[in-house]
Amino acid sequence: MIIRKLVVGPLQENCYIIGDEKTKEALIIDPGDEPDRIIEAVKKEGLNVTSIICTHGHFDHMGAIGDIKRETGARVLVHKEEMELYEAAKDQAALWGYSVDDIPPPGGFINEADEIKVGSLLFKVLYTPGHSPGGICLYGEGVVFTGDTLFHGSVGRTDFYGGNISKLKESFRRLMSLPENTRVYSGHGDETTIGTEKKENAFTEEFMSN
Repeated sequence: MIIRKLVVGPLQENCYIIGDEKTKEALIIDPGDEPDRIIEAVKKEGLNVTSIICTHGHFDHMGAIGDIKRETGARVLVHKEEMELYEAAKDQAALWGYSVDDIPPPGGFINEADEIKVGSLLFKVLYTPGHSPGGICLYGEGVVFTGDTLFHGSVGRTDFYGGNISKLKESFRRLMSLPENTRVYSGHGDETTIGTEKKENAFTEEFMSN
């Protein structure tokens, strides 16, 4: 499995390129900015991108979707509960003093327990609301891509529109039920593991006790 992380944009968002080493099929998770860098990395690996996955609809995770889709023809997938935020990404960015190009409509919706195949690789969609209404994670092949649900040492904010602390707690508990050696690739910051977060995350005691 190929995993390439690119830290993009002014908010230092993690975009991931995941590819099958044999078939060279690939998907991109959260292309937030700097489409030229992302496309260059795809070409360097000789990959064929078939899907663009949005873990959630905040602008810093999806600002480059239009350019990536135009370049690759890949389908864009997002959870239906995230569409209000997805469609408002341009306005979100403007409120923060940034600009993004028009975001194309998604090519389909992903739901709890859906399977995403990338060559011989298989990932399952986990519906993990809390940071946003339609947040998702992708789990499989010993790794989980958590968007802004779980970070190394922390969790996503719930004070944005659509955030919900109770749902985030449930999503956190769900992620903590994954095998402890599962590698965690989040939307910002460093790689970690589920086992590490069980022991060291600042929210573990609070979220796991009630």
